[in-house]
Amino acid sequence: MKFDTQIFNRFEKQIILKKIGVSGQKKILSAKVLIIGLGGLGCPLVTYLAGSGVGKIGIVDHDKVEISNLSRQTIFNSSDIGKLKVDLVKKMIKKMNREIKVITFKEKVQSNNLERILNNFNIICDGTDNFKTRYLINDYCVKKKKILISSAISKFDGHLMKFDFSKKGPCFRCFMPDIPDLENNCQSEGIFSPVAGIMGTLQANEVLKTILNKKEDLNGQLIIFDSLKTKLKKVAMSINPKCINKC
Repeated sequence: MKFDTQIFNRFEKQIILKKIGVSGQKKILSAKVLIIGLGGLGCPLVTYLAGSGVGKIGIVDHDKVEISNLSRQTIFNSSDIGKLKVDLVKKMIKKMNREIKVITFKEKVQSNNLERILNNFNIICDGTDNFKTRYLINDYCVKKKKILISSAISKFDGHLMKFDFSKKGPCFRCFMPDIPDLENNCQSEGIFSPVAGIMGTLQANEVLKTILNKKEDLNGQLIIFDSLKTKLKKVAMSINPKCINKC
């Protein structure tokens, strides 16, 4: 995007922050972020990234809106049922700011399309709901030394992790080497709607801090959120010497 008076006026409240300023806003405008999954996490995530001015946003989802989505996926409404999420989200972004470049992928991330989907983005946001896909995304990001910001939700709890694979540190497989016997996700476990909004917003917060190169990031750390106790816990993750990615 060309930085002009209109851009300044739109993002004035961010620009006047000393830790952002014009230089920081230019970084946001130049950022390339991919969002995988437009569910309860992806909705607040894409809303705040688009609102903040991220210049290129990729969105990946093969699903159509269902009535059960509406309690937590706040971009959609009853008239959207049966429509593809990526089409609806692209329209929403363009209504917010037509200058944002939106790339849509109406497909599920798999081993045969990983390179094509992820290659042209610097920051990858994982909001998927199964471990097989999370491992695929993690392993690709390790190989290509990308930044991965991953969030997950179930019941009343949420997790948020960041991995900058251009630096030495753990990966998702270090944290969880094997797929659990039971797949914990919204479909099987249920979800308290505000948890999705909180964790998706925290994910957006971490993406923007990463774009701005803030030292106070979560690299190599895990945030655990307990909504019933309104409690956040930060845990340092360590490299697993037996990790297949040889972190």
